[in-house]
Amino acid sequence: MTVNQTEKNLSTKVSQTALWTALVTPFDQNGEIDFASLSKAAIAQADAGNGILLLGSTGEGLALSLSEQRAIVKHVCELKLSAPIMVAVGGFNLQAQLDWVAECNQLPIDAYLLGTPIYAKPGPVGQTHWFTQLLDAAKAPCMLYNVPSRSGVEVSLLSMKTLQHHQNCWAMKEASGDLNKFLAYRAQCPELALFSGEDAMLPYLASAGAQGLVSVCSNAWPQATHRYVSLSLAGNTQGLFPLWQQAVDALFQVANPIPVKVLMYQQGIIANQTLRAPLTHLELAANNGLAEADNTINQWFSAQNIAQAAV
Repeated sequence: MTVNQTEKNLSTKVSQTALWTALVTPFDQNGEIDFASLSKAAIAQADAGNGILLLGSTGEGLALSLSEQRAIVKHVCELKLSAPIMVAVGGFNLQAQLDWVAECNQLPIDAYLLGTPIYAKPGPVGQTHWFTQLLDAAKAPCMLYNVPSRSGVEVSLLSMKTLQHHQNCWAMKEASGDLNKFLAYRAQCPELALFSGEDAMLPYLASAGAQGLVSVCSNAWPQATHRYVSLSLAGNTQGLFPLWQQAVDALFQVANPIPVKVLMYQQGIIANQTLRAPLTHLELAANNGLAEADNTINQWFSAQNIAQAAV
């Protein structure tokens, strides 16, 4: 179905959410889902005015069983938060993903994140078929996900030029780290809302038409990242890039979500720093700089609050 972006069936919660947090999945010491910490982390995002993305790569989605994925989505839905909820759909078996979408359609889900099939590396024809099937199945607006560093293939520009007209194709998370690629999607896919998947690049991408951010940093700094996104989208970007690049460097010094889970544990947001193998907090050096990054962002946010109060 061909339809303009302005005519697509977007809820107010989805259309007005500029920051989506790719939420971590907390585990206890035995590697089981820590639902108390999950609730605490999700509530912090809702209190900050951020959307919640469940089961993405930051949430270690592919390391979870189907029953665990189901339990996480159901649990967060049952919290009845004000925040919109997006659920990631990823893997390599199309029928399994269609079944997962059909199951999630029965829950109060606000949006889906659709990734390219992992490992298979399909071309434009295969990608168009994959995404069209998922878009047809979804009963909520969908954000497509370009992350070649993880999927092994870029989302084809040729595919996106076609898919952008689908009624359920609302947005794209562009996480290639390539400004030229972002600009190409922006030029060729005017009906898509483009979101940065790179935290530090938002001050630049906002001026190039980005409508928001899908963030890892906001797990640790929900309110500060919300302010950062608001300033970037308003064009008040002076000094933002070097500050947030330092924070991003700390949170991506080893594979995501290792550093952010360690920092959240240090902050007391989650009760353990446990990850699913093959990921482990032992990858981090003792002098990992996380405390310094945390202090820098907190000082910046305090200064922002003082400046705002003085206006």
